[in-house]
Amino acid sequence: MHGAALSAPDTGFTPDITHAECRKCGTRVAGLDGRYACGVCGWTNDWSEGHRPLPRAEDDPDYPGPGAPAANPLAH
Repeated sequence: MHGAALSAPDTGFTPDITHAECRKCGTRVAGLDGRYACGVCGWTNDWSEGHRPLPRAEDDPDYPGPGAPAANPLAH
């Protein structure tokens, strides 16, 4: 079917879009699950300040498994 969107793989959770003020310049920023990056001044909060744990690499459906080379195959 032409123009049909591909469905995303089920990751088991859906992140929430959250909002805050940048701690450096005060710009209103949006992020996922309490993790933010300001596009105006470059400030980011620490990953540990998020509202829930980050998924593990093993949770990614494209995870190649332990012992796989860490090189990015798209970088060539």
